[in-house]
Amino acid sequence: MAVKKAEKKTDKKTDKKAEKKAKEIRQSAWEKYDKKALDACFALSETYRQFISDCKTERECVDESIRQAEKAGYKNLADFIGKKKKLKAGDKVYMSNMGRAIALFVIGKKPMAEGLNILCAHIDSPRIDAKQVPLYEDTEIAMLDTHYYGGIKKYQWVTLPLAIHGVVVKEDGKTVNICIGEEEEGPVIGITDLLIHLSADQMQKTASKVVEGEDLNVMLGSMPLKGEEKEAVKANILKILKDKYGIEEEDFISADLEIVPAGKAKHYGLDSSMIMGYGQDDRVCAYTSLKAILDAPAPSKTACCLLVDKEEIGSVGATGMESRFFENVVAEVIMNLVESTTSLILEELANSLHAFIRWE
Repeated sequence: MAVKKAEKKTDKKTDKKAEKKAKEIRQSAWEKYDKKALDACFALSETYRQFISDCKTERECVDESIRQAEKAGYKNLADFIGKKKKLKAGDKVYMSNMGRAIALFVIGKKPMAEGLNILCAHIDSPRIDAKQVPLYEDTEIAMLDTHYYGGIKKYQWVTLPLAIHGVVVKEDGKTVNICIGEEEEGPVIGITDLLIHLSADQMQKTASKVVEGEDLNVMLGSMPLKGEEKEAVKANILKILKDKYGIEEEDFISADLEIVPAGKAKHYGLDSSMIMGYGQDDRVCAYTSLKAILDAPAPSKTACCLLVDKEEIGSVGATGMESRFFENVVAEVIMNLVESTTSLILEELANSLHAFIRWE
């Protein structure tokens, strides 16, 4: 009898411990944080809010990552390779992949054959892209022909202030950065929708059909160029682009232009406990991964932060995870280590490739 009572007491204690642990797991982070932790949380979230406000494309994310990395003491791995300079423990290097993906490394004390710690996130987000020959005029309105990228809810993109971010490579090889729609007092662009009293048929459609992909063409303007008889509105838009950016219509063929929501990310909620902004999938992970490796102390194992492109469309292409960029840059790091020998390089490459296959 005494044994059974002891067992019951033990069971009650175990249940209380389990209940307490479950409550701690369910407990909101807001309840766990003290003032110091809350201040640190809000400070980090503010730098993150600025990051997603300024970096709405893969190129902008890579450019900002390089800026922050170089400020933190990182060097371009290409310079080490070009000068045949060896890497040693504590060195910080990065390698950009066509300006749309980036890998950052902090060289550890242990040989890479013993492992590599990797943080990985993607920096592309669903959006609308301009086609290669995009500019046309329809019913005296200048339009931009587009196609959508990634999984988007198309009906969310109409009657929304939009901006154009990207680059144009001119005939002389010069690259021009384009940003239209982000100035506080400047113009934005957008995609129109039917007025409610004209949309009886549209309202009967399912969400996937209410706005078709072919209807996501962007309105650029309606003012004709004086003295121009044919496609005068389109001519006026081309004149504006030439005056501001020095680009011609033919330059669109070698352009990479992305249409994204205009405006800065905002604090969300009366208590500013959330952030509302474009591109948080997966830049919330990309920024925190970048921040982690920039702030991390010298590691025992080599650490890597890998920020990649094309995840939204299956990780294809030369800047996605299906490319050989990651394997190649790891190989370059290994071959430039001080202690590298032919046998060690082969061993480390084999281990790295095996780890990569399991991780992928």
